[in-house]
Amino acid sequence: MTPRAAQLADAQAIADIINPVIRETAISFNSKPKTLQDMAAEVEQTMANGHGFLVAEAAGAVLGFASYKQFRAGPGYARTAEHSIALAADARGRGVGRALMQALEDHARAAGMHSMIAGVSGENPGGVAFHDRLGYAQVAVLPQVGWKFDRWLDLILMQKLL
Repeated sequence: MTPRAAQLADAQAIADIINPVIRETAISFNSKPKTLQDMAAEVEQTMANGHGFLVAEAAGAVLGFASYKQFRAGPGYARTAEHSIALAADARGRGVGRALMQALEDHARAAGMHSMIAGVSGENPGGVAFHDRLGYAQVAVLPQVGWKFDRWLDLILMQKLL
């Protein structure tokens, strides 16, 4: 398994990974599935901004992706990033997520990022544990800021200084 920069040709595979998460879980607060065009635009825009968008690939198949963008708008936040990561169901528990995050953090450091933020759903204890194992610390809980499946969801913010 090798993390590498995403390409526009990966957009469908990326959408195929994230859409079940969007449709079936409260891990993502997004409720609208991503189209091929949505994902291609996101890959293109993220990379055009100098941020990282990586995929993990093995035997020609995309197993997962990780990306980061500036945490909030404005020059004061230019060195703080927020990331996203998602893996195909059969890639979980095999070290793919760890490898992706290490490569993404390396990219962020090289791009001058100082701090990485993870926004984790309060209904995703596995995501909290994953980030904790990678050295992220819980810095805030924002109660009831998300709405999905007719209920309010908490957002846990975790941070790692790069």
